[in-house]
Amino acid sequence: MRERPILFSSPMVRAIVEGRKTQTRRIMKPQPMVTEARLRELGAWIEGASLGEHVNGAWQNGFIDAVCPYGQLGDRLWVRETHAPIIGQDGGLIEIDYRATYEHGARLGDQLGMRKRWTPAIHMRRKYSRILLEVTDVRVERLTEISEEDCWREGLESVDGELDESAIYEMARRIPGCTFEDARPSFAVLWESIHGPGSWDANPWVWVVSFKRIEEVRA
Repeated sequence: MRERPILFSSPMVRAIVEGRKTQTRRIMKPQPMVTEARLRELGAWIEGASLGEHVNGAWQNGFIDAVCPYGQLGDRLWVRETHAPIIGQDGGLIEIDYRATYEHGARLGDQLGMRKRWTPAIHMRRKYSRILLEVTDVRVERLTEISEEDCWREGLESVDGELDESAIYEMARRIPGCTFEDARPSFAVLWESIHGPGSWDANPWVWVVSFKRIEEVRA
């Protein structure tokens, strides 16, 4: 069992804390150079299976030389998030505030008039992390193959009402078989808000990491 850090935005941290996010997708680097045509040439294509299912099966069985940087079944991920260590005049740590769940005026640092400076998630130290996750599954998938159910496992509900509705309508028009009410167009808009315009249509191979929280969360 190994421990690795993983970054999450504040909305996704809230979704984890509330038990609504149990999955994350991260772009594979480098991307597998596999096509249906090439698999057919090799006689390795199985009718009825998607390209993603073929590649995931090949990776699971060791035919694709790629190591998931987020670990494997049973490994642990400690969450890096935006935070603010509150240091007293004697140099000692008073408390740690976490932006994702911070309530102004409810913390000791506020009551003491301590100036708060948020530290970006990338700079979080292990000892300040409050969320520990256990990896329950890892697989390889094309981004656009995400299911409706997995959109919600990604914590979509935590940001769904904040997404641009016109962008969701446009995305629903571009995704075959989808309507505005479906989850996939909303997830696609969320993905592009993080990775930039066109990143959904680029349809990269992604690591799909499922997890469960195994440590109590501090407020």
